[in-house]
Amino acid sequence: MSAMIECEGVSKAFGGVIANNEITLEVPEGRITGLIGPNGSGKTTLFNSIVGYHPIDAGSIKFEGREISDLRVQQIARLGLLRTFQQTRIYSKMNCVDNMLISVPHRTQTYRAMFSKYPPEVTERAEDLLEFVGLYEKRFLISGNLSFGQQKLLEFAMALMNEPKLLLLDEPTAGINPTLINGLIDRLRRATSELGVTLFVIEHNMPVIMGLADNIYCLANGRLLAHGPPEKIQNDQRVINAYLGAHYYLDSD
Repeated sequence: MSAMIECEGVSKAFGGVIANNEITLEVPEGRITGLIGPNGSGKTTLFNSIVGYHPIDAGSIKFEGREISDLRVQQIARLGLLRTFQQTRIYSKMNCVDNMLISVPHRTQTYRAMFSKYPPEVTERAEDLLEFVGLYEKRFLISGNLSFGQQKLLEFAMALMNEPKLLLLDEPTAGINPTLINGLIDRLRRATSELGVTLFVIEHNMPVIMGLADNIYCLANGRLLAHGPPEKIQNDQRVINAYLGAHYYLDSD
């Protein structure tokens, strides 16, 4: 199974604070990989590095075998690597369909193209994806009037509109009503199995990530603490101690 993302010795510091310290991991194609760790462990910094939001200080980041650590955000996005955020980034005064349409990549990048008429097949794809995430009946509602959970589903659909090869999701279930979580988990799985999108997911909800991911990496204090299948991670004493705030032993390797 080929790796879509390969991080080798990735380090990033802000001033005197080391956010990531020689992180090495892989995200295999066609699978769901989890990233966990206490607050401040460096998860979001790593995501930001992967998608080009800030340059790394050392190491290598490859996407489909190509070095991307020297590329800008838009260059990386055009390769098919996108991310979502903890706080939703939708156009709150537009309806759901228009949110979907405006998220379509405009390769001409001209002002006129931003407001050109969309072909029927693009609108059809937008509505199909809204149905995929369970928002078809609300497709003409102003998105700012949706619940927070529904806004996250919309943002997920907007990301899928770009036909990503790999999607980085930053806490997709945070702030979502528990009754909606199972439906979201099902759609994340279907995005991989039916749409062929590889997922790399930061998640604080342990039951969710343990039931969702095939393989999980755990960060603590900016370093890779452990990795493996969910059953191994949830029984790893170092991981348990890190989440409990207790002293833990970090292997030198």
